[in-house]
Formats: sequence, C-alpha cells, structure tokens
Amino acid sequence: MDIEKTIWKYSGNDSKQAGAVLMVQGTASDVGKSVIVTALCRIFKQDGLRTAPFKSQNMALNSYVTPDGLEIGRAQGIQAEACGIPATTDMNPVLIKPTGDMHSQIVVHGKPFQHLSAVSYRENFLPQAKPLVMDALNRLRANNDIIVMEGAGSPAEINLKHRDIVNMNLAGWADAPVILVADIDRGGVFAFLVGTLELLDPEEKVRVKGFIINKFRGDLSLLQPGLDWLEQKTGIPVLGVLPFMSDLEIEAEDSVVLDSHHSRVQTGRDLDIVIIRYPRISNFTDFDALAAELDVSVRYVDKAADLGTPDIIILPGTKVTIGDLDFLRNRGIDVAIQQVMESSSQIQLVGICGGYQMLGTRLHDPEGIESGRPKEAEGLGWLPVSTIFTSGKTTVRVHGVTEGNQPVTLYPPGKRVPVEGFEIHSGNTVCDPGAEVAHLFNIKRASGEDLLEGAARSDGRVFGTYLHDLFNSDEWRRAWLDGVRMSKGLEPLGETFSAALRKEAAFDRLAEHVREHLDMERIYEIAHLVRK
Repeated sequence: MDIEKTIWKYSGNDSKQAGAVLMVQGTASDVGKSVIVTALCRIFKQDGLRTAPFKSQNMALNSYVTPDGLEIGRAQGIQAEACGIPATTDMNPVLIKPTGDMHSQIVVHGKPFQHLSAVSYRENFLPQAKPLVMDALNRLRANNDIIVMEGAGSPAEINLKHRDIVNMNLAGWADAPVILVADIDRGGVFAFLVGTLELLDPEEKVRVKGFIINKFRGDLSLLQPGLDWLEQKTGIPVLGVLPFMSDLEIEAEDSVVLDSHHSRVQTGRDLDIVIIRYPRISNFTDFDALAAELDVSVRYVDKAADLGTPDIIILPGTKVTIGDLDFLRNRGIDVAIQQVMESSSQIQLVGICGGYQMLGTRLHDPEGIESGRPKEAEGLGWLPVSTIFTSGKTTVRVHGVTEGNQPVTLYPPGKRVPVEGFEIHSGNTVCDPGAEVAHLFNIKRASGEDLLEGAARSDGRVFGTYLHDLFNSDEWRRAWLDGVRMSKGLEPLGETFSAALRKEAAFDRLAEHVREHLDMERIYEIAHLVRK
C-alpha cells in the first residue's frame, strides 16, 4: 500500500518541542480516560496554561467537525472545547470509523483515506504512521505549555503492542509520563492495575508514575487498606480515587454508554422521545440537549416491542445507512414505526443524517462507498427523496434560519428561528422527479455556500435533515418541542436553558470534582510543570 502521498503531505518540518506532555492510559476501554483527560484539560486551562488534547488514533463513530471543516473524534473536539481552543486535526490525526465485517473507514487528518480491513490496517498502515503521529504532536507542543495525551483501550494487549501508535510506544516516542486509570465499578480493580503492570515491558513500566481509581461508590476508609497494599506492592502512588459522578453531563464518545441508558430514563414526563439504536449508530450525542429538557424523556430502542407510542421517533445518524436500514427491517422496527404513525396523527418521525437518508424512497451506492460493495436499497418511503453515495465526503459547519414556509410545527408559528450545527455525510439527497418537499432551513456553510437544507412532508409530521448538533440550537429546540406540546394541548415552556452554557458549567463542575479528589500538586510534578 502506498500511503506516502496521502500521509506525508501532513508532515512538516521538525517543530520546537516546547510543551510538556502527560499521558492518561487505562486498564481497559471505558474506564474513564476521555473524561479524566477532559477534566485535566480544563484544570490546566483554569491554571493559566496553554493546553491541548491529543489522541493519535481514535476508533469512534461519534465524530466532530473542526472549524476548518475536517473530521476528528468527538472526544478530542470536546476536550479542545474544555481547553477553550478551536479543535484541529493535529489533536486526532488518525480516526477509525468501523463499517462492519472487520473493515473500517480510515480518516487521516480529517479526510477519508481508505476503507481497510483490520489486518491491512495493522500490517500496511501502522508501520508508516509514526511520522504522521509525531509531526502532529510536535506541532501541538510547539504552541502549548502542556499536551494531555489519551491512550486507547489497554496498553497491555500483547498481540497488538508491536504495532502500537497510541499507548506505550507513543509514550516512548514522546518521552511522556503515564497515569494509569482503572474503573473500580466493574470490579477487580487491583487485579486490573497490577496485571496491567505485569504485562508491560520494563521500559514501559517505569513510565507509569501514578494510578487513578475511577467511579468509586462507598466509604473510602474501606478501600484504604487496598490502596496502601497497591502502593507498597508496585511502588507507584495512587493519585486519587474519583467518586462516581452521576450528573457528569460530558458528551460520551462510545455508544457502550447507551447500554445503561435505560436506567436513567425519566418516566412521567410530558414528551416521550424514542431514538432508534441501530448497530452502527453515530453521533448519538446529538440528543444530549433533548435529554436535558425537564419535560422530555429520551429512550433508546433496538426492538420493535419496545417502541411503545411515543410523541416523537428519531432515526439518528449511522456510519452504514443501508446496513442499519436492513437491521430495522430484520427486526420489524420499520413495520412498528408504520403502525405507531398510523395510530395517531400527532406523532412525529424525524431523521438525522443517515436517518434522513433512510426516510427517502431509494438509496444508491454504486461505488460501494459505505461497505466496499455496490449496493442499492429501497428506503422507508416517508419522504419523496433519494440518496446517492459518492466518493466525496461533506464535513462542514453551518448556520442559518428556518425556512419561512417550512411546515414543521414551531411555536410561535411563522417565526424565523436561528439554527447551527455541522454536516458529516457521504452522498447527496435530492427530491424525486415530479415530487415536492418543503425545505427546513436556509443555511450558509462555512465554505460560503448558501442552500436550502432538509426536507419535510406537507403536514410536518415527517422531516429529515443532515444537521448534527441541531438540538443544541436553543431557540429552535424549544420552539419545536413547544409545538409538539401545543399539539397535545399542553402549554409551551419557552426558553429553558442554554446548551452552550450548560456545557461550560459541566466542564467546570467536572474540574472541581477532579481537583477535590486528585493530588494535583503531584500531577504537576509528574508532568514536570511549575504551576503558574
């Protein structure tokens, strides 16, 4: 595989390595690495340090569009926001987006590179990736006081270590001290920590300068004997025990968090929103602002029997539209949606990005853009639009207003409401010949292009849009929800909260929580920083 022309153009001259580096690794996936990096980013920013996040290789379906219209992992975008700086592709130069069947789309510096099998990625891509990764890191170091680096999964995966570009090999290249995080909530925390150390090579083990135990519930005095034993056994200090934080409100990256979402659903609220959870759901953080509304209950459903009779059904984004459309049909969810929509004239059906594509009549993938194999499928037929997938990928930030004649129920009616968000999609969706649809938004892309976006049925009950983060547009979100409330005979609530201010408050609350329970003075020492 010749990737030099694609990768090496991102490789610049050697940069002055001015910034310190601190790496956070974990004993397993989903132990809280991303959240702890976010907290440290915020703390260092609060302390007056120019701070940036870095994850050399991220595997995620939740992605983020940088201000210059490039795609990175969502965690690094959120961490950049916690640092108070614009996100760049240097913060996540390699993004892996699984497409199924042991294949993934590889995104290099924000642009699609190739669809590769797991074997081809490891044998052909990774051996050439070090210059790409290190150039990105060095550019960040040249312009910041500290870079908070995040590992992936576990550093002790014996079968993967020799080709590693994201854990201990990277720590060695960057000469970075490592903090190892373990999740006590899943059990076996001491075995996880000691076992991970035992599987590291001697030169890797000496990089581990401290432990963090995350998601603790209970009386710390009962844990203290174990902490004392751990420090004596390993000679490595425990930097703190972080109590479980139920009101975290920091965007998650991995859809594994949805496995426990059912336990947090609020019942008895005025509006019931169902989001279909297909296997390759992407950007489910689009709906965090909806879940934060006090009159809304959000449920994720992957079985027809669990659909119930909601007020709103949302088909979210997906990395593989045709594949997840097959999932809906195989599970009878398409039929269940049809029955629910026929049961009431007030229920709305909404599609976001891939969900919007599913709502149309046809989907064409003649070049096999999604899966590597040419495919064609019949859509759900709720909107008279068709989608053709092309090799180009749209990644762009947008802002605009609602169209004057769009039929989606808004309150008060007829008002032009501002919206903003971003697009990440392969393919274009167009109106079927001879058909008519009402557009939703009049938008301007960051590239300067003006266009009408989205499509809605004439009665406003079904609509689709490519705009991710749409529900973070506060006035639009409440105008739409209040329109649904009015259709049920409920009073509108009007303005409730600012999604942007809520996010900033969450960063500060997380930073305060981590400051309280971690030995930040020692962390500064580990990073070789003198606190300002």
